[in-house]
Amino acid sequence: SPPMKLRETPSVSPSLWRSLPCPPAELRLDLVLSSGQTFRWWESSPGSWTGVLGEHVWTLRQERDRLWYTVYGKEEDEHPAEAAMPDGAEMERILRDYFQLDVGLPALYRAWGAADPLFCKVAKDFPGVRVLRQDPVECLLSFICTSNNHISRITAMIDRLCQAFGRRLCYLDARAFHAFPSVSALTGADAEERLRALGFGYRAKFVSGTARAIAEGLGAEGLRGLRAVPYAEARRVLCTLPGVGAKVADCVCLMALDKAEAVPVDTHVWRIARQRYGAVLGGRSLTPRAHQEIGDFFRGLWGSYAGWAQAV
Repeated sequence: SPPMKLRETPSVSPSLWRSLPCPPAELRLDLVLSSGQTFRWWESSPGSWTGVLGEHVWTLRQERDRLWYTVYGKEEDEHPAEAAMPDGAEMERILRDYFQLDVGLPALYRAWGAADPLFCKVAKDFPGVRVLRQDPVECLLSFICTSNNHISRITAMIDRLCQAFGRRLCYLDARAFHAFPSVSALTGADAEERLRALGFGYRAKFVSGTARAIAEGLGAEGLRGLRAVPYAEARRVLCTLPGVGAKVADCVCLMALDKAEAVPVDTHVWRIARQRYGAVLGGRSLTPRAHQEIGDFFRGLWGSYAGWAQAV
């Protein structure tokens, strides 16, 4: 079959695109998909973002007050039985869930601004920044890779991880796209060694170790089930996993487990708390107690969606 081509804009093949209303005040794709919440999207042409969401490859594009999306199937003649594409309603549901579009962002921005004059100053340059609702396994294993690392390098690592251990979804313009690996794909005896060969360094044993701990313990379903338990409990469970400290646990709580109040704290956030807010917090180093105190400080300031406010 001829290789599939990237679809850059709805105007080229309108029948393959759908859209839903979504003004920039609710979502700015460019700010959200490049901010280090997720490492699976790239700007495939100006204003168009292509990436893997769930079991499919998507291209997304914003034009004025609409969010356009198209989903690529398998190469037509390969596995006709598997080529079941999600229907329109299902595609929209997946997208609304991923971007949490039922959470009205302008009202939150107004509330945070009313509570915090410093927020107002920052927010006017960064509208439409919302927190994604990601698959817990993908979010957890990705954030283990973020320690002492930067976005472009993490993105390349996650790409190699998916190519080596994930199911191939399709080729676009001769580029292969893979699903994020299942937990079981990462539990083989040689997983750590293979990850080291892919340049994961000391993180190799944390990624393979956490995959094994989940496979032997909670399971992927149990991990997803942490969405239903209180924040403190979810955080405690995550911190028992190899390579997961307070910061990674809070990222996963916020971006995959529906804990909008989780505030991931790193040295940058700690510095802001002290310099801009004059918060007398956490002694001289970023201890677990400091994490808690800084999180509590911002929750006190911004309320139950504090983690979203901090993402701005």
